[in-house]
Amino acid sequence: MHSARPADADTLDFSTLLRPGDRVVCGQGAAEPLTLTRRLAAQAPALGPLDVFVGPLLADSFTPDTVRGTQLRFSSYGAMGAAGRLWSAGLLDVLPTHYSALDAAARSGAWRADVVLLQLAPPRSDGRFSLSLANDYTAQAARHARLVIAEVNQDAPWTHDAPLPEGLQNLLLVEARYPPVDVAPTVMGGTEQAIAAHVAGLVPDGAVLQIGIGSIPDAVLAALTGHRDLGIHSGVIGDRVVELIKRGVVTNGRKGVDAGLTITNAIFGTALARAHADDNADIRVRPARYTHGRDVLAAIENLVAINSALEVDLSGQVNTETAGGAYVGGTGGLLDFARAAQVSNGGRSIIALPATARRGTLSRIVPRLSNVTLPKSDADVVVTEYGVADLRGATFRERARRLIAIAAPAFRETLAMEAAKSPQC
Repeated sequence: MHSARPADADTLDFSTLLRPGDRVVCGQGAAEPLTLTRRLAAQAPALGPLDVFVGPLLADSFTPDTVRGTQLRFSSYGAMGAAGRLWSAGLLDVLPTHYSALDAAARSGAWRADVVLLQLAPPRSDGRFSLSLANDYTAQAARHARLVIAEVNQDAPWTHDAPLPEGLQNLLLVEARYPPVDVAPTVMGGTEQAIAAHVAGLVPDGAVLQIGIGSIPDAVLAALTGHRDLGIHSGVIGDRVVELIKRGVVTNGRKGVDAGLTITNAIFGTALARAHADDNADIRVRPARYTHGRDVLAAIENLVAINSALEVDLSGQVNTETAGGAYVGGTGGLLDFARAAQVSNGGRSIIALPATARRGTLSRIVPRLSNVTLPKSDADVVVTEYGVADLRGATFRERARRLIAIAAPAFRETLAMEAAKSPQC
């Protein structure tokens, strides 16, 4: 139990708390503690060199402009959101690892964390704080850190199964000045809606979904309003999932594991999602060792993993990390869920992406990849706005034929010529 009264943020002086060379691990996405990260950026010119570990950056705390003239350098398991700008500016070093591996590395102490910055929901009457919007690697890192600084946010929901770890070496509480980061559903265009319609046709009633955030996942969820008794076991959920819960589409009623419960590692949404999750025992925010755990996932029937990608090549390999030589994504939990879905009884692993990029001038179905996130041996289903390519049991030649059929028409001839040159096809 933690009962210390939060301090005024104006009294927070990082120069007295941090040491040169410290690794500062920050909460990610909607769980970013904005009061702390913005104050760190503001005070950074007076601080020594620091390695700041971040996840998806969905706010403006850390940008090339806000850290100009400082000795802050960044690391992450990808370059999602504003972290891509840090990578382009030469300020971000990417750790090429599975998202779930961070939890294990932090738990074992192999991954160093000197100072951890967290966001908490206010304590309940028994004094228990909640990690609120994310039960991620920061919780494990906190157990080994020299110092944990946590902002207590009155607008953060108190979520179940996400307690602040007990026995922290040194905990400093600060009153939050800003509400949590809003992650609003994206605007859906015709391409996203066409992709979503194809994906929805692959999802049976009663399926248990893993799905991310972004334009295509949001469009897919919006296309599932006619389904029944869907379940959720995912790394992240947002407003679109909450809307399906409110409509009675997501009931978790047919789940053999965690029946009746929506399981997630993080909530990236707006006030809609936060209000619904607050003290809601039907939503559980659990650590990655559970949400991404191999043994847990293996026991889930009808698991349908729906993930987006940047490119897919003619052998079925998937790239979710780089575009045009720039790091703009990450490995994330793709392999954990894709492999689990394929061994799940009734499961499917679906990769959904637009057929083109750069306003139709560049094909996302390509002859070969320079960066492979998901290998060809894990290929299952690929979807674009032009249709569905089922790669299960397909040879190289048949995979190429099926993938070319869902590429944009303007690129099909060139792709066929490239396939003809390949010794595999």
